[in-house]
Amino acid sequence: MDEVTQAVENLKKEWSQAVAQLEVCVAAIESCGKMGKGTEEANSLPRLNGSAQDSLHQLNALQCRLDLLVEQLPTFEEVQSGRATLGSWKEEFQKLRSNLRNANLQANANIKKAAQVERELLLGGGEESTIRRRNLQTKAGMTSAAESITESLRRSRQLMVQEVERSANTLSTFDESTSVLRKAEGEYQGHRSLLTRTRGLLSTMQRQDVLDRITLTIGFLIFSLAVLYVVSRRIGLLALQRKLADAIRSGSISAEDVVAKVQHGPAPANPLTASPIYDEL
Repeated sequence: MDEVTQAVENLKKEWSQAVAQLEVCVAAIESCGKMGKGTEEANSLPRLNGSAQDSLHQLNALQCRLDLLVEQLPTFEEVQSGRATLGSWKEEFQKLRSNLRNANLQANANIKKAAQVERELLLGGGEESTIRRRNLQTKAGMTSAAESITESLRRSRQLMVQEVERSANTLSTFDESTSVLRKAEGEYQGHRSLLTRTRGLLSTMQRQDVLDRITLTIGFLIFSLAVLYVVSRRIGLLALQRKLADAIRSGSISAEDVVAKVQHGPAPANPLTASPIYDEL
């Protein structure tokens, strides 16, 4: 089961327990004054109301916690169910507050009625009235002391509950911080391996760049040598053409002889017609 779902189930159990405790307090408040002991029951009423208020504060805190957890549920159906549960809790909370208010009204009415009966008995004469007055004074003092002690204990308990909740929130914050740090460490490890691979790729690219530069340099040198060779040959042919043109213009050789020389190859050597131009052809 998911952690958030488990937390919601635990909240539901705590809600049921708190509601049951509040209903017991409401029932005790509503019956206050019906025992015929108006003063004693009137003194116990603040203690019962304090317990009821503690239960109401607990229910309100449970609603706030459920409201925070509902949106974190894993599925849409669970989110809808959690919202419906939160709505029913709010309605039940308002109903319980109304019941507590009505119970206090009923308790006040009962206490007033019991106090009236006690007043009538105390105002009556006789030894029984005197004994009752003494008992009431003794019980009132004891009840007042017990109520003050109970109120102190209730306040101490409330402070302890608040400290426990604060400690729980602090531990939850620490857990979240720890999980965030672990995720950050994992991401750092992933980036570290990526940087290592990137560094290796950069080294390979640098070596390849050096090889490319060497290849381009050698190719450029070979191309330059070929160009120089072609240019030198071209310059030699141009010089030969100029010599032939000069020889043709001077009449020492005719164009037909040049064509025949080219087509049939060089003729046998003739000392009479020997010329440097023929030798070059």
